[in-house]
Amino acid sequence: MRTHLHAEWTKLRTLAGTGWLLLTIVVLTVAAGAAASAVVSCASEGCGYDPAKISLFGVQVSQAVVAILALLAITGEHSTGMIRMTLTAMPNRTKVLAAKAIILVGLILIAGSVAVLASTLAARPILLDNGFPADPLILTSGPMLRATFGSVLYLALIALLSLGIATAVRDSATAIGVVLGLLYLFPALILMINDAHWQRLLWQISPMNAGLAIQTTTNLASLPLTPWAGLGVPAAWAAAAMLGGGLLLRARDA
Repeated sequence: MRTHLHAEWTKLRTLAGTGWLLLTIVVLTVAAGAAASAVVSCASEGCGYDPAKISLFGVQVSQAVVAILALLAITGEHSTGMIRMTLTAMPNRTKVLAAKAIILVGLILIAGSVAVLASTLAARPILLDNGFPADPLILTSGPMLRATFGSVLYLALIALLSLGIATAVRDSATAIGVVLGLLYLFPALILMINDAHWQRLLWQISPMNAGLAIQTTTNLASLPLTPWAGLGVPAAWAAAAMLGGGLLLRARDA
């Protein structure tokens, strides 16, 4: 397995744009979180905003870059034909995909941790100036700690979901369409449905809606799923995508 990990690390590290995409994840997360914090305010009689979700709003934006990086990790090899060389040198396709996943998730966990921590630190003074109370914004408080840690895990799950889909379809344009459709179009379609029962059901299976419930620190009783149960939804999507992609990788020619 060490050989597989070294090979995949070398390929992803030398892939054009990997460093820039990781930097973009950090910049977009911080910038979008700061922008969202700047446009909301908390009145003295009460506050209708969740400070954690506001400060971590950038995760909804940067997840698209996470998906693109994950797609490039596999579709680039198919477009250049390098996948044939990879599978000739390392015939165990399960280990090849597992090594890609480990290296990719490791990079996303590092970049995601930096992005989420920087976003919360940057948003805190802005939210305080806009009237938000200080206590909910303390990073070491239980709800805020869960929101930040869970957001990093969410980005890692989006990377696995994207990698699995890209492995299954092999085409970068198709893969990005499927992934971004799941992340952004799915929630938009939910808003177009008037039936409350169907809205709730679709919310519960939406990888973004349910997954980002991990950021919620206020009005938890109103959520269709608890925060950790919500994070289990993108985890299930990611597991299914990786399993399907792995089976197709083993079953067909390179």
